[in-house]
Amino acid sequence: MLKFDNSFIRALPGDPETKNFTRQVRGVLWSAVVPTSVSAPKLLIYSCEMAATLGLTDTHVRGMVDCLAGNAILPGSEPYATVYGGHQFGNWAGQLGDGRAINLGEVVTEAGRRWELQLKGAGPTPYSRRADGRAVLRSSIREFLCSETMFHLGIATTRALSLVATGDQVMRDMFYDGHAEDEPGAIVCRVAPSFTRFGHFEILAARGETALLQQFVDFTIKRDYPDLLLPTDPAERVGDWFGEVAARTAVMVAGWMRVGFVHGVMNTDNMSILGLTIDYGPYGWVDNFDPGWTPNTTDAAGKRYCLGRQPEIARWNLERLASALLMLEPEKSARGAQLLAGLNHGLARFDDDYASTTQTNFAGKFGLVEWRESDADLVNDLFRLLRDAEVDMTIFFRQLAKVSKVFNAVKAPGDGSVNRELIAEAFYRDDLREEFAGQFEQWLLRYVARIGEDDLPDIERAKRMNQFNPRYVLRNYLVQQAIDDATAGDTTMLHTLLDVMRNPYGEQAGREAFAAKRPDWARHKAGCSMLSCSS
Repeated sequence: MLKFDNSFIRALPGDPETKNFTRQVRGVLWSAVVPTSVSAPKLLIYSCEMAATLGLTDTHVRGMVDCLAGNAILPGSEPYATVYGGHQFGNWAGQLGDGRAINLGEVVTEAGRRWELQLKGAGPTPYSRRADGRAVLRSSIREFLCSETMFHLGIATTRALSLVATGDQVMRDMFYDGHAEDEPGAIVCRVAPSFTRFGHFEILAARGETALLQQFVDFTIKRDYPDLLLPTDPAERVGDWFGEVAARTAVMVAGWMRVGFVHGVMNTDNMSILGLTIDYGPYGWVDNFDPGWTPNTTDAAGKRYCLGRQPEIARWNLERLASALLMLEPEKSARGAQLLAGLNHGLARFDDDYASTTQTNFAGKFGLVEWRESDADLVNDLFRLLRDAEVDMTIFFRQLAKVSKVFNAVKAPGDGSVNRELIAEAFYRDDLREEFAGQFEQWLLRYVARIGEDDLPDIERAKRMNQFNPRYVLRNYLVQQAIDDATAGDTTMLHTLLDVMRNPYGEQAGREAFAAKRPDWARHKAGCSMLSCSS
């Protein structure tokens, strides 16, 4: 059914200690660990797209529920957990590791693609610290839905194969305020070509395990970047590879910004070496546009991981990875200088690729044939208006596609009211809509004048814009409704949401409610606006 080829544990040193207890693990990259059984596993939902990619049918998936719950081991699977470190909220946190994730191994499909399978919430590992290695239903639903939503949005991401309820209760303090409660447990089977993080390299550098760091870099390049043509010189090779990591990270974060996604906890241990969106915790899509918004309660004061800082933080994280890689060569040697130059070039590549990708994305979002430097003022002025007037970003851009160039001859204030009415539904507050009506009207006059300079019919421009601006995003209040229903035993909303998010850019008759702006009751409701890291 599934063909395993577990190169990670075959090629890299593992922990000689076989007992599963919390400890510092040094000089190795993984520890063998077996998932802990659950009482009553039940398949709640699975991704048919991910299953098909792995060569699995509906019968296959339903027949392997015990394996997806950790109660049985798939033939060829050799479960393990990996050790990594990381900077959390800007501070070095030391050893972290797979505290509630157990890797089942690497599957190679008939098409020759390699996928790692990982159970999140399958029990304790040597890296669980004081936790139990379990996951609750609410966080598992959020991870499952968002993994697949991001895939269908066209943004690089880890995937989710299945969501299984365990039948067991898990105690969690959702907001870390001393009010712990029992919650239903669940396990997500996550899938990715690699789950390697920046933190895997950081921990080796921090411990001075330079030979192992070099071995792991070589392994990662060979396994995870098989098609990347690199120089044979070691220092030049690492620098060029780092540049590719930086470029992929730039494209990923530019994708987040395009659709208004906020990761919420961009620690270096949550950064993928493949530029994949990984670890869906307190994420969210911005409703009323605010570059300072963060969905993470832990980050409410500092706003380190807010929407507007995501590009800056991604670069900061890359700098931490670069610092770790510098350990590969003596600091003051010629080879060290060569490596440093290559790493700095990689950081510059992040800057350049983020800028160019963002310009392409903005040209698409605004329906422009090509980006011009002079367009920056038009774009920046709009985002200031969206922020000040509390306008829904997703709805605004879908409605902007309906604005017609026929108004480009309008000069007198007030004559742009037809275009202004097209965007009226994107406002959260009537008073702000009236207060900023004149400014939006003036901006729309500038906008129709700009699109009038392009030889692109309205219908073609709208089609182009709707490929960059989703009609549906996974708003937190919708996910919370699915969580509440599933907790009560009804998974209808869970299945419906997944189906809606399979076509986020298209119009779906009868499903307009899933594209509506956040209702007032959800503005401050737990789970619908901000969430904790345990979410």
